[in-house]
Amino acid sequence: MHKTELRKKYKSLRNKLSLTTIEDLSIDIANQLLKVPVWNKTYYHLFLPITEQKEVDTSFILSVLQGKDKEVIISKSNFENHTLSHFLLTENTKLIKNGYNIPEPADGIEVPESKIEVVFIPLLAFDHSGNRVGYGKGFYDRFLSKCNPDAIKVGLSFFEAENKPVTDAHSNDVKMDYCVTPGHIYCFNK
Repeated sequence: MHKTELRKKYKSLRNKLSLTTIEDLSIDIANQLLKVPVWNKTYYHLFLPITEQKEVDTSFILSVLQGKDKEVIISKSNFENHTLSHFLLTENTKLIKNGYNIPEPADGIEVPESKIEVVFIPLLAFDHSGNRVGYGKGFYDRFLSKCNPDAIKVGLSFFEAENKPVTDAHSNDVKMDYCVTPGHIYCFNK
């Protein structure tokens, strides 16, 4: 399927989820994530959800990371060039919502992509080959291409893999190593 079709389909499916269902599914994803072999690292990039878009609530994953004394990194978006800059999340980090309702750090200690060892990735859909479909601006492809090649890329999805492959994946699209859903852990390229 084409990315445009997948975006439409999965935005619609997500919009039908109640807040209670989102919370329950997000807890299930966090519990599944505990089974993925990524917990021996130090620097973890976590997206903060756009609640208006009904994204996975990553607060449960954040609690796990903090409980394991991991360094958590969050991003700030630059919509002029579709890039992300990354900051250490500390108890002093002030979060503000940008014009797209993305919670972002106001400022802080900037962290280079090369230090990031695990990236949790938001997405709308994915296929059995590890291709993911996001909102289509390429923020994460640009970011992931700058990360160390050994960085582990983990998608988070409320829904299972699309049975039909993404037919218009580009050569610059960065595939995931894992994708975690409430019911499954998909492993790609490992």
